[in-house]
Formats: sequence, structure tokens, C-alpha cells
Amino acid sequence: MHHERTGHTPGSASAELRRRLEAGLARVGVRKTDLVARTGLSRTTVQQAFQTDGPVPSAPTVTALAAALRLPTGELLELQRVAVGGNGERPGPGRPIGQWDPHALEVHPAGTAQDGSGSREQRSLPGYVSREHDRILAETVRQAQQGCSRMLVLVGESSTGKTRACWEAVQPLAEQGWRLWHPFDPTRAEAAAEDLHRVGPRTVVWLNEAHHYLGDPTTGEHIAAAVHRLLTSPRRGPALVLGTLWPDYFKQYTALPPAGGPDPHSRVRELLAGRTVTVPDAFDTRALATATALAENGDRLLADALTRARNDGRLTQDLAGGPALLERYRTGSPAAKALLEAAMDARRLGVGLHLPQAFLTDAASDYLHDTDFNQLTDDWAEKAYAELAERVHGKQAPLSRVTPRPQKRPPGPRTPADAPSPRPPGPLFRLADYLEQDGRTTRRHLCPPASFWHAAHTHLNGVGDLDSLARAAAGRHRLQWAHHLQLRAAEHGSTRALEDLALRREEAGDREGAEQLARQAADHGRTEALTLLAETREGDGDRESAEELARLAADHGNRNALVFLALMRDRAGDREGAEGLYRQAADRGNRNALVFLARMRERAGDGEGAERLYRQAADHGNSNALVGLAELRERAGDRAGAEDIARQAADHGSTNAPVFLVQLRERAGDREGAEDLARQAADQGSTSALTRLAETREKAGDRDSAERLYGQAADHGSSSALVRLALLREKAGDRDSAERLYRQAADRGSSNALVRLAVIRERAGDQEGAEALARQAAIHADADGLVFLAAEREKAGDPESAERLAWQASDHGTSDGLVTLAEMREKGGDREGAEELAGQAAGHGITEVLIFLALTRERAGDRDGADKLARQAADHGRPERLHLPRGTFKMLWPYGLDPDGTPTPRWQ
Repeated sequence: MHHERTGHTPGSASAELRRRLEAGLARVGVRKTDLVARTGLSRTTVQQAFQTDGPVPSAPTVTALAAALRLPTGELLELQRVAVGGNGERPGPGRPIGQWDPHALEVHPAGTAQDGSGSREQRSLPGYVSREHDRILAETVRQAQQGCSRMLVLVGESSTGKTRACWEAVQPLAEQGWRLWHPFDPTRAEAAAEDLHRVGPRTVVWLNEAHHYLGDPTTGEHIAAAVHRLLTSPRRGPALVLGTLWPDYFKQYTALPPAGGPDPHSRVRELLAGRTVTVPDAFDTRALATATALAENGDRLLADALTRARNDGRLTQDLAGGPALLERYRTGSPAAKALLEAAMDARRLGVGLHLPQAFLTDAASDYLHDTDFNQLTDDWAEKAYAELAERVHGKQAPLSRVTPRPQKRPPGPRTPADAPSPRPPGPLFRLADYLEQDGRTTRRHLCPPASFWHAAHTHLNGVGDLDSLARAAAGRHRLQWAHHLQLRAAEHGSTRALEDLALRREEAGDREGAEQLARQAADHGRTEALTLLAETREGDGDRESAEELARLAADHGNRNALVFLALMRDRAGDREGAEGLYRQAADRGNRNALVFLARMRERAGDGEGAERLYRQAADHGNSNALVGLAELRERAGDRAGAEDIARQAADHGSTNAPVFLVQLRERAGDREGAEDLARQAADQGSTSALTRLAETREKAGDRDSAERLYGQAADHGSSSALVRLALLREKAGDRDSAERLYRQAADRGSSNALVRLAVIRERAGDQEGAEALARQAAIHADADGLVFLAAEREKAGDPESAERLAWQASDHGTSDGLVTLAEMREKGGDREGAEELAGQAAGHGITEVLIFLALTRERAGDRDGADKLARQAADHGRPERLHLPRGTFKMLWPYGLDPDGTPTPRWQ
């Protein structure tokens, strides 16, 4: 068959392609071996491209050879496409867009429609209403059509129309023959990691629910890097990458790591920068008007949705069945509701999409009230699963049975870390997205019951699932379950679990066991446990052991371990040894090592050497090193030079430079110049200089100036500046103004402002309003308000209310409220009440109260009382000394670990 445009058959196109390559090779006068170096292709790939009976070269190979031989790339690619089309050559992943069903791409079905015979129902979609994000999507697609590789991720809550928007946007590409690839087999992350390198030109890469790809703990960063290579490789373009993401995942991936902490999403954060658009939860007035017009013109689905969602504008959620799903959950049988709540808790605590039936069934028991549990029949589970399989409005089921595709991998050796987790036996289920997201919000402060943890330990075997649940259990004070889940995770190859177990062994005094586990983790690529143990040993005065562990971490490739070793040598007075280690760390890519070395030179009085090192660090990309150099110049009395260097640092993106420049002017007495610079920084998006200047003026007693500067920072969007301004007003007695400012900060998402408002309401006698504000802050992971209210109610003689609030705080992940109440009762002479509260807390897995009371009694000289409480804590699985300031108290009680690491007392 001849190709209409070129007149070639596949065979003649293949021959013509190779003839042109040979002619180009002769004209340029190079050998085939030279092309290997010029193109970056392998020797085999180049040789096969010229073989008459060899496979047709891929599009990226043709593009690279055309560039090296100065041949017309477009003509050669057209020949390659014709040649591939007829000889069975394996194309890049995906298939033509026109061959895809939108529902296969996870566009939510919104209803059903009958075919022409009236007998068969087919899923249908409502008319589409364009919104602002569609304009940005269309522009991205237009740029891809023009030959530029592009990526866009739609960020929005569940069922807001993200996937449908992507489907509508790619329709113009379907008319031009573009392909679409949706990686999902055997799992999304595995498919993407395996085949992204094969994506060819004019392909849409469909990353719906992108957290399954970018958030995968094993391959997420590799996938991000592969997508970046696709977007930046001229030989493989144009390509279009479209994805969707929930806001919680977007915040998680783009959040900057804490100073010195791990950065698990660095490549994902860089990939998403400038490549996202927000999808609103609701239709605005214009979109509702368009939807109404479509409904009036016969769109039955939109007309039906508008009868329920016109007021709040949440049409897409209604069309996706969200409200009906929630209604099914709320009105379901007790057994069905228990299964859904177990599934909600599993998903919000990090378990994967596919939930084993055995796990859900065992987990559900403690979600049931005693009365409902006693009324269960032998077939309760079968009936409950059948109830949850019924679809709402013919669209989604609350809990659907799923069958993962069998894994299809080529034979060959594979390391344990690469091996996929074995599939749990029995049926698997998936929770509806809308219910999952509702559970993340409504149940975020609840701790699952004991049956949940038992079922997880018994039935789950995925490393990611076990790791996530172990950390969730520890964060909710379920230390025994955390320990056993970590053991399970370690058995299945989790290096994170090995690290956590090593640190727990160290805390329990089992140094040999801790080192053994840390070495195992390091052998599998996770060296953080070694460095943390080294820091602990140095803090305890054991420098020899600390240095040995840090050296072992460095031998395993940990760059920070070298810096730690250098700091140890520096503190011991070994400047020469410290300098050598700093330079080793710098050679291995640690950008902070040269800065530490510069400071060491500076302390030794070698200003010239320090300056040279600061500049080297800056040349290696550490813009904040220039700030260190500017500080050096200022200390030498060269204020003008210091300012010039700081401005260079600011121009190179240093986040510290604007603050230094402002402080430099302020220290020189140029208050007006300092304010001008701070405002300039705020205009460019950084309010830290204004806030720091305001703090300086506040400390100096210049309240008016501080208020003015805090106000300017607040006008530029700083919620923390609003809180500081409100605190100033509160201290001045202007409570009304303070409350107004706190509310503004709370509207901007400040949980600290909510806590301060709760304090004001409590002191004004509005207990109900105070509790509502404290609970709202706790939902945002700030339970300080509940702790404060508990203490206030205890002081006011309302122990019942105090305990209720303290228990609410514990549900949000902190035992501070219960510890505070125990302390107040102990100091008030109610030792029995304090012990009773501590015993209740321990019964719920919260042993901090027992440990605190034990410490209090030990310091008071009551060794017998302390020993009794410590024994109780150990009986509840708490032998290790956690969350206690080092050196404040030495644990003397005889407890430790079983040979398998299980916490247990040692006495008879």
C-alpha cells in the first residue's frame, strides 16, 4: 500500500531512508563510529540504522542522525513513519486519541443513555462547560501543536472536572493523528517508570491522578526525572504531558523540606514549578449560565444536576455522584458503614488503592457499637459488601471490587528492592474517590481502633502500606502497633522501617542491635540511621563511636556525614583534619561544606582565606554563601563592600540577602533606607525582611514603627505579620482590633490565629465559641488551643470539661493536654487523680502521662512511686526514653527489649 503523501510503500520508505543516511554519511565525510560520539547513541543503534535488513530506526534515532549529518529532519521522520507503519516495528507507547473511550481514561461517567434501538444502555457525558482553566489548557495544547513539548497539571479537589477538562483539551490533537498513552499496567508507577523513555513525538502522556506516579515512594522521583527528559529533549518532541492532582498532594510535593531534613520530592517539586493550574470547586456565575443554556437545549444530565447544585455551583461533584455516595454512607447498615470507615482510615493513613477484603472485614469489628456487633449474623460481611457494591445513580459504588491486571515483566534477575510486593490473597476493593476525600477531612482527627491495627498487621504485606501505618501508629501513640508494623515492614525489605527500629533500639540502650539494623539499612541505600546514631553518640560523649558510625555513613555515600565528621574534628581542635573532610564533602557535591570551611577560617583570623572559600561556594551555586562574605566585609568595617556583595547575592536568588541588606541599613542608622529596601523585597514577593525589621523595632520599644511595618507585611500577604500585629494590639489592651486582625489571619489559613482567638473567647466567657475555634485550629494540626482550654477549665474547677478537651487534643495527635492535667493534679495534691488519668491514657496507648508522672516523682525523691509508674509504662510497651530532654533524667528501671525487639519488662 502506497502512502498518499510520499508515494512510498513501507518497504521502499525504509530503503529510501537508509539511502539518504548513507548519502549524508558520505557527504559529511565521517565514519559510523564518529556518529556514536556526535549523537550520544549506542554503537549498536547506529550500526542497525544503516543495515538494509535491520529494524527501522526509531524516531529519536532518526532525529539524532539527521542533525549530525545535516539532513532535513522532517523528511526523514516522514519516511520513518511510513516505514514503521508496514513492517511490524513496535511503535512508542499509546494509541491514537480517537481510539480512546473517555471513561477508560477515568473521566467520571455522569449517567446513561439508550442507543437507537432502545435496548442497550451506554454511558454518556453531559455537555461541556468551559472555564478559566480550560483557556490555559487550550493554550498549552496550541503550543504543543506548534512543536513545543509542554506539561500541565490540573490541581483541584475530587470530582471537580479535572480529567474531563483534559479530555476535551486534547480533541484538536486527535484530528492531527496524535497518540495518547495512559500508563497503568501492571501498576501506574511501574508502567511509567518502565516505558517513559519510549515515548515518541506527537504523544499525549496521560498522568491522571498523578500522585500514583509522582508520589510513589520507590519510583516517583525517577518518573519526574524521566518526564523532565521527555520535555527537554528536542529529538522526542513535541510531546504533551497532562495530569491531575489533589491539593493535599500538591502541597505535600511542593513544600520545602525543613532545614537539614530529607527532601523526598525535590525532582517532583522542580517538575511541577510553573506547570500547574487550579480547578475551582464550583462553577461561577458565567459557567452556571452556560450550563443552564445547555440544559434548556436538551442536556438531560445537566438539567438534572442543576436542580440540586445550582445554589452552590458544585455541578461536577453532583454529576460524579458525590452527594449520593455520602448519603449511602450515612444511611447504610452498621456493618456497611464500619467497612467504609475502615477503608477511609486506611486510605487517609497511607494504604494503597486496592484494599484486601480480609483486611477490611477484620478491621471493621471495632468500628461497630457493642449492640450492633452482637447482632451480626454469620453472613454479615457478604451482605455488607453486596450493599456497598450497589451503584448510586448508575455511576459509582461506595466500595467496588477490583481485579488488578497481572504483572507482565521480562525474565531476568531483579534485586529485592525492585521486586513488587506480593498481591494479598482474596478479593480486593477500592473506595470511591469522593468518600475517600470526605474521610480525609471528617475523620482526620480520629485514631482507628485496635481491630484496624491488628488487621493491618495480619493481612497487609506492601512495604509502603506498612511503613505508612507504622508512622501513623507512632504519631497516634500506638507504640506497640507501630513497633510490630515496623518489624513487618523490615521483613519485607523496608529500609525506612530498619532506620526507625534502629533508633528505637538506641533509645532503649541496645546499642549493638541499633548498629546492626542501621548497617542493614545502609547496605540497602538508606544511611540516615547511621548519621542519627552518630549524632546521638556524640551528644552522649562517645566521640569514638560517633566518628566510626559517621565514617561508615560517608563510605556509603552520605555527603552530610562528611560534614558531621568535619564539625567533630573542628570542635576537637583538629583544623587540618576538619579542612580535609570539608573539602571531600564539597568534592562530592555538598554545597554547604565550603561555607562551613570558610567560617572555620574566619574564626582562625584568616579573612582572606575565608573570602576565597565563600566565593568558591557561590561559584558552586550556593548564593547564600555571598551573604556570609558580606557579613565578613561588614565585620571588617567595609560597609559599602558588604552591601554590594549582598546585592549580588539577592540578584542570584539568595533568600537571606534581602534581610541582611535591611539589617545592614538599620544598623547603620539609615532607618528610612532600611524600610525602602524591605518594601522592595515585599514587592518582589518576600515579606521576611519587613517582618524582621518590624521585630527589631518592636524589641527596641518603637511600637508605632513596628505596627506600621507589620501592617505593610500583612498587606503583602503575610498572615504571620497579621498575627504579630494583633498581638501588639492585644498587649496594648485593644482587644476588639486584635480580634479583628486575628480573624483576618485565620481567613488566610493561620491556625495560630485561631488559637489566639480561642484564648480571647475563653477569657471573655464564651466557652462554646472558644471550643469551636480550638477544634478548627486542631483540624489544621494545631491542637494548642485545646490544650490551653483544658488547662483553663481545670484551673476553673471544671475537671470534666478539662478532660474532654484534653482527650480531643489527643485525638489530634498530641498528649500535651493529658500531661498538663496530670501535672496540675499532681501539684494540687491529687496524686490519685493524676494516676487515674495516666492509667486511662495508657489504656489508649498514650504512655507519656505515666512517664511524666514517673519523672516528677523521681525528682521529688519518691523512688517507689516513680518505679511503680515506670513499670506501668513498660507494661504498656514503653521501655524506651522518647520525647524526653537528653540529660534531664536517667532512667534506672530494669526494662528492655525481647530478642526480637519487642518492648517488655525484665523483672519477674
